[in-house]
Amino acid sequence: MCDTLCAIGGGRTLFGKNSDRPVAEVQVGEVAGRRASGARLRTQYLEIHDAGAYALFGSRPTWLWGFEHGVNEHAVAIGNEKVWTVDDPHGGEAALIGMDLVRLGLERSATADDALDVMTSLLDAHGQGGSGEEDPPDPYWSSFLVADARRAWVLETSGRTWAARPAEDGAAISNRITLGTDWTRASDDVPAGADFDRWRNPRTPTGIADHRLGATRQCVATGGAALTAGDVVATLRHHGERPWGAPGGDPADVSLPPTEVHDDWHGVTVCMHVRGYQATTASLVAELPVDDGAPLRAWIALGSPCVSVYVPAFPPAAVAPELSDPASWSRFAALRDRVERDGSELEAVRAVLAPIEAELWAEADESCADPARRDCFAAGAWRRVDAGLAELGV
Repeated sequence: MCDTLCAIGGGRTLFGKNSDRPVAEVQVGEVAGRRASGARLRTQYLEIHDAGAYALFGSRPTWLWGFEHGVNEHAVAIGNEKVWTVDDPHGGEAALIGMDLVRLGLERSATADDALDVMTSLLDAHGQGGSGEEDPPDPYWSSFLVADARRAWVLETSGRTWAARPAEDGAAISNRITLGTDWTRASDDVPAGADFDRWRNPRTPTGIADHRLGATRQCVATGGAALTAGDVVATLRHHGERPWGAPGGDPADVSLPPTEVHDDWHGVTVCMHVRGYQATTASLVAELPVDDGAPLRAWIALGSPCVSVYVPAFPPAAVAPELSDPASWSRFAALRDRVERDGSELEAVRAVLAPIEAELWAEADESCADPARRDCFAAGAWRRVDAGLAELGV
């Protein structure tokens, strides 16, 4: 389960994504350089033609080739969601999975429109199939939010079937079909004027996503011109009551994680804590600038947003290398476990990490205009995070 949003306006697009995965599954950030075309490319389950790749940053579970979310050198950002439809994903042949499509869309696209074309062409050619979860295996279909500085698309799929609509000022998606008759592009098997909601599995309650969509849509409704990256972070830390924990805010301002899931699906929150099942294991906020001279910016968190630090970066290259180390992820996972055992620990965790996060954000703002300073910042950013984690005993 996941949540993804974007808001367009003010000379840029803000993109945010929480990746919710099995609680023990390690997820790391990865910088990938440009790659020439012409060879064969091994995705998770298929070997396909390699069309080459733009440089990018992405976040992936260590056992997967594809990405949960990422951003490339052309300021295209993509994230995916698990959705339940009337088509059964179990028993199908291995093909492309949602994370493959995220990575391939980033590798091959200079705009959001390009990414939509790339991803739907790959769906048409290869289909979807294979498990996106390791133990136990669990195949599923995906929806996607695809964005650049000026434009975004919501893309929803069911096997090879797909539909898409442009997101004029922004959008939020979660673990349910959201398109109705408002799509503007679709696969050939979707009749003109069809309600795409008919592909939604009626036996799967939408409440598992609706509360979270309420929170992320409220963030998007603020408007791209008024919204800040800190506002997006505060929404990605949402524990079901309110946004909280914006960098630079009061470290004592915390919202405790839920302890159980209720019949109406309260307790399944944007910052996910479904004990023993799923948790948010990585998060990304990216600022995609219209101005070609402005740097692409991102803020990257390992583990659960509530106990993590959104480390500033200037992708695809100027990213703290420690974000790719599984041991770094495990330290934040230990903090999540501590807070889930005793919610009162969260205030102590934020008292240490929030000032570090605020300092890093301020320094990144000061380094933004100078490429050399950006590189230097990224190379040294982890030292303060490491010190804070050591202070917390992890």
